[in-house]
Amino acid sequence: MARRRWWSLASIAMVILLLAACGKAGNDGGSGGTASGGNSQGSGGGSSQNVEKQVKLSMLVGSEEQTVKIANALVAAFEERNPNIKIELEHSPGGSEGDNLLKTRLATGDMNDIFFYNSGSLLQAINPEQNLVPLTNDPFMAGVEDSFKQVVTYKGEVYGVPYQSAGIGGIFYNKKVYEKLGLSVPKTWDEFMANVEKVKREGGGIAPVIGTFKDTWTSQLLFLSDYYNVQSEYPNFAEDYTANKAKFATTPIALKSFRKMEDLVGYWNDDYLASTLDVGIRKLALGEGAHYPMFGLIIPTILQNNPENLDDIGFFGVPGDDPNDSGATVWMPNAVYIYKNTEHPEEAKKFVEFVASVEGQQTVANASPPNGPMMVKGVQLPEDTPRIVKEDMMGYIESGKNTAALEFLSPVKGPNLEHILIQIGIGQISAEEGAGQYDKDVEKQAMQLGLEGW
Repeated sequence: MARRRWWSLASIAMVILLLAACGKAGNDGGSGGTASGGNSQGSGGGSSQNVEKQVKLSMLVGSEEQTVKIANALVAAFEERNPNIKIELEHSPGGSEGDNLLKTRLATGDMNDIFFYNSGSLLQAINPEQNLVPLTNDPFMAGVEDSFKQVVTYKGEVYGVPYQSAGIGGIFYNKKVYEKLGLSVPKTWDEFMANVEKVKREGGGIAPVIGTFKDTWTSQLLFLSDYYNVQSEYPNFAEDYTANKAKFATTPIALKSFRKMEDLVGYWNDDYLASTLDVGIRKLALGEGAHYPMFGLIIPTILQNNPENLDDIGFFGVPGDDPNDSGATVWMPNAVYIYKNTEHPEEAKKFVEFVASVEGQQTVANASPPNGPMMVKGVQLPEDTPRIVKEDMMGYIESGKNTAALEFLSPVKGPNLEHILIQIGIGQISAEEGAGQYDKDVEKQAMQLGLEGW
């Protein structure tokens, strides 16, 4: 609170000096006390000028390199267009320390005017109704993709806008291997498995599917990226799953996500238990493996280590059963929010509107090359954006054939998922056994969260 009072005093002092210099003591008659544009024109065409009140906003952002680049670029572009508004950046520490700082400030009423924070199920933890300004009915929200709005909505109100590109999950494949074996992008899971079998039979030692289970978390990507197919057939699965009304073991379409992992037993690279993420990326880039279940975070690594091979990599969402319903699962970007008790709601909303605009999103894309699709309609990606993003990934957004990953829609996720999936992937347990184990695993977490129905 002391910080905002200091800014208010400084702003008042500045306005008094400006008014004294201009010999004027009145305001410009604007409803909010500030002009909306950079140019002021008197109705009589005389030499007198309206004076805009100088407003300072504080914005809390993370300290990660890409986040800092994006925040700096957005602030610079916004201030150039709005010289009467200045934004002071404050960087929070990473991880739980930064999360605790943010929640403490909200609890004590000493929060920054604007802040960057998680989208998805974690949003519930900061009590949006009490702490955030809703954006539901603001016209600029029409340009934000509906699938993103879904993960910044709480009790019917939309609270945030995206400030990064999204991560999209599915199957990365080597185009040269496909060309060599005469394969085409599959539209169903059966077609995908036929491609996998052909690579094994005729690929001359090329791994049909790359596994990197030494980095155990990577075992989850096929399963998690299949969520588009679950939601497409069962639109209320996330809600019912959170309320303990739906289980993986007893919901046929959800059980299929485990069965797809089971289908790949015997098709991994020989060293899949000892391979790391970096090894898997290299195998894909060099054509030593045909397919790699993963998401867009691998693109910067390929750009750094194997840039000459990036255009050899393609992408498609995990196929389902309907050839006319091919979609993809998206790891949504974090969002920009406005503190409900800000002393400058109009100016703060003006900044958020800029972030959600095509111009603002292109500012983001220029500051941090996209590794996946942008979540605002009409953004023209930079010319040097990888082809895989522009040609393969953006199509799923533009067509509306996408959904947020389950972890953005439900807070329920068991800690042992990766180990259960590895057991299925090596043939140690069946898909049905794994699904049953996972249903028990999530019960503990749901009860720790105090969710209703558990």
